[in-house]
Amino acid sequence: MDKEPITIEGLKKIKQELENLKKIKRPKIVEAIAEARGHGDLKENAEYHAAKEEQAKIEGRIIEINDLIARANVIDVTKLENKNNVVFGSTVFLIDLENNEKKTYKIVGKDEADITKNYIYFRSPVGKALIGKKVKELVVVQTPAGEKNFEITEIKYI
Repeated sequence: MDKEPITIEGLKKIKQELENLKKIKRPKIVEAIAEARGHGDLKENAEYHAAKEEQAKIEGRIIEINDLIARANVIDVTKLENKNNVVFGSTVFLIDLENNEKKTYKIVGKDEADITKNYIYFRSPVGKALIGKKVKELVVVQTPAGEKNFEITEIKYI
């Protein structure tokens, strides 16, 4: 069983999701299934089938989160010794060398990745290219749109 790195915030978030699934969504779907059952013939009961499908999704996600929590290797980036290169959990400030655009990424685990917040998965092309690099280093990333070149301007461990 491989350990899966996760930040403290990421672990808190998935535990909240698990709590919500178990205490709110699961009871609601059980209620919806019971109500749909009361509508008669189950073979042609769309509400019943939709509720059963939703129940399967919820139960699957509960299993997934429990597995992730069991394999979680919580990394507190503020307590790391070596503070001069990009590591899991660090926030990286970059300049896109093509257009001088500034970018900021936080390197996180799979369940935390969210491009709208600039949280990128450490195993993604950008994440892999950044890990281990230092300030002022040039980073080349192969993307579907072609090669991207960045320079690291700052690394924070927050």
